[in-house]
Amino acid sequence: MLRQISPIILLLISNIFMTFAWYGHLKYKSAPLLIVIIVSWGIAFFEYCFQVPANRIGYSCYNAVQLKTIQEIITLTVFSVFSVLYLKEEFRWNYLIGFIFIILAVFFIFKGK
Repeated sequence: MLRQISPIILLLISNIFMTFAWYGHLKYKSAPLLIVIIVSWGIAFFEYCFQVPANRIGYSCYNAVQLKTIQEIITLTVFSVFSVLYLKEEFRWNYLIGFIFIILAVFFIFKGK
């Protein structure tokens, strides 16, 4: 059980770093692009420090498609929280409907397991 949960925790941490690396700079539109790129690379380093072990550990109990699906669900969840709390964007009803369809995709991807 721990072997199945630990990659999910690592992916969650990885995605928090990734989201800040990719989108955190949107609040600082006046920052020079080169500085934004360098800072994003620095943050992305930590993302990889969690992502790579998550996939290595996760591949012992999930296949590659399942790992990628788990990551995408985590990415959407983390990004949704980030966009509402950090970027102060509205979460709209159509986003929820789209996520429901993605959750259905997850169901079918994991159905045979």
